[in-house]
Amino acid sequence: MLNYERELWQQGYSQIAGVDEVGRGCLFGDVVAAAVILPQGLELEGVDDSKKLTAKKREQLYERITAEAVAWSVAAVNASRIDEINIKQAARLAMREAIDQLAVPPDYLLIDAEKVQSELPQLAIIHGDASSQSIAAASIVAKVTRDRLCAGEWDRLYPEYGIAIHKGYATKLHRERILEFGPSPMHRRSFLTKLLAEQQVLF
Repeated sequence: MLNYERELWQQGYSQIAGVDEVGRGCLFGDVVAAAVILPQGLELEGVDDSKKLTAKKREQLYERITAEAVAWSVAAVNASRIDEINIKQAARLAMREAIDQLAVPPDYLLIDAEKVQSELPQLAIIHGDASSQSIAAASIVAKVTRDRLCAGEWDRLYPEYGIAIHKGYATKLHRERILEFGPSPMHRRSFLTKLLAEQQVLF
């Protein structure tokens, strides 16, 4: 998980930011990105693609990552903006904002399968959250941040949709609730067009 980082350390880079996002495929809510700079040489046991970890393990690693990171930040782009610029551009925007908000400026970016608009040198790594500790750490921070919003604030705002259960993804329960109650202001209209058109639901 440190092969990319070790190579960059040998080239003289010291503030390497891992960057990732979560929520790209959801019908509801923000896409959330995180940027994390870990201390050079730090090895975090158990860090992996957040999707492969249990919720309990993610929470444990989140606490360690945020405690030991040189710097970390999160940024989000909401559903209306996603509808305006499309999800790919929204994910890139969230990533760039997370990078810009880091308290310590990075000197290199390792990004999961994306490139962002930045003058910093960067490397897009396919499945980077499974092969780079820095990206995996960002994946965990972003996932825990978004899951907490789903289980807390967003579920309290719109309890009828079961957001705490499915986290905004297109599960059977979620689709049924949308058809029953109609979309909320936090649903992504561009993602719902086909589903609602098939059921002749207006929004």
